Amino acid sequence: MEEDLEKVPRLGLRHLQAALLFIGLAANTILQLNVGVTVVAMTNATSINEDTPHYNWTESEKSYILSSFYWGSTLAQFPAGYLCKRFGSKAVLLWGTLGSALLSAATPHSIYAAGWQAFCLIRLLQGLCQVTWPCIHQHLANWAPEAERTRLGAFAYTGFDCGNVLAMYAAGTIASSPLGWPGISYASSGLALCWCLLWLLLGANRASETRFIGQAEREYIMGDLQMQMSSKKRERRRAIPWRGIFTSAPFYALLCARCADTWGLATMQAELPAYLSGVLRLEMQSNAVFSALPFLLMWAMCYVYLIVADTLLQYKCLSLTALRKTYNSIALWAPASIMLAVGFVGVDQKSLALLLVTLSVGVSSAATIGSELNTIDLSPNHAGILAGILSTFTNLVALCTPLVVGLLVTDATQRSEWQLVFSLAAGVLFAGNVIYLIWGTAVTQPWNEPQEQLQLPDEELKPFKNARLEIPGAGGGADGGGGGGVGLGLHCKDP
Repeated sequence: MEEDLEKVPRLGLRHLQAALLFIGLAANTILQLNVGVTVVAMTNATSINEDTPHYNWTESEKSYILSSFYWGSTLAQFPAGYLCKRFGSKAVLLWGTLGSALLSAATPHSIYAAGWQAFCLIRLLQGLCQVTWPCIHQHLANWAPEAERTRLGAFAYTGFDCGNVLAMYAAGTIASSPLGWPGISYASSGLALCWCLLWLLLGANRASETRFIGQAEREYIMGDLQMQMSSKKRERRRAIPWRGIFTSAPFYALLCARCADTWGLATMQAELPAYLSGVLRLEMQSNAVFSALPFLLMWAMCYVYLIVADTLLQYKCLSLTALRKTYNSIALWAPASIMLAVGFVGVDQKSLALLLVTLSVGVSSAATIGSELNTIDLSPNHAGILAGILSTFTNLVALCTPLVVGLLVTDATQRSEWQLVFSLAAGVLFAGNVIYLIWGTAVTQPWNEPQEQLQLPDEELKPFKNARLEIPGAGGGADGGGGGGVGLGLHCKDP
């Protein structure tokens, strides 16, 4: 006897969770990255408010401020992955964002009292609150069915690009207004606090933990993600395969790719305002526009990459592994080539320099599909743990980047010193992708599951045993995590 369930909604609670992650990631990215513009504004008289204080900090002191966030963030990532698995991503992400928002609001008065040292301390504490990446990976692993993993994951990650744009453009605009640079901290804090309220009301760790979800969508998500989980209690007791993780070549390949991408992107995120101000001699208002433009292109390209990836997977043009490697090559090798060219462009070729910088950052958004979602491919059960390990190392890279730039660039107006910065970044990007091409994969690793596979009782499996997902217009996805078209239907038949 066949029994048709109601159609799984095209827009359901899983999409709401992805939207909440998008906004939350944007808010946390603003809290993290507005410091690049803030430091430039604090050391130059950019505000029309004459009462706004300014400081004569050295390049070394600026580099300490830019890197201090990552000292705390590096320490937080690994524990955050464990806490997400233990207590759920909702609580961990909520408290982390709330703490960072309150610290942002306290930033101006702390600087008034104790100068750049207080700024470093505030940034370090904000870094300790930065648990975004492990929480997002774990939340997506709990909510995104395999057929929609690339789509939902890539959409959620575009919040990072949105946050980049706002951190650069909005921060520069606020710094030039009567609010001055203190307004950047207050506005960032207010946005994050608003998101915390939304997340508290609408967020949920799993489809089984919310009463707002429809039955068909709940069964669709749980049937895809939780058929081999006997209970929430058992899941928490599942041993973490440390040996499997740290002896996995695909995991190390992913680690190299993520660290390389972080080096290139962190160089632009933290140092772009200084490069535009020093070498190209742009004023703050123009600096804000042109600092944001690369990240605006990056944000727009995310959706282009997503549509193309969805189509390629839907029609089986590429396997998921081939798609990841192709996109990662675009994300790392294209910026590497462009960065080499940027170092040889002077102030008299300002338009060309701005074009190259914009393209370098814009094309790098392919890394979202190329490698950022790869943790869920390798191990859906331990995605939060993997993300925590990766974030620890990528934050170490982001910590080192401004310190290295501080050593290489003693005079921000000297183009020859910036050549060294861009050439080093290009070399790291090239090497990281070579390793990923050789050893990377999107195949789920054997250590994802315990040796003795957990099984649900027959009566619990019954609704899902003969479930089949119908994707109109698609030929089906074979390589794990394919795109699939819209209009998803779940049908079951009783044995």
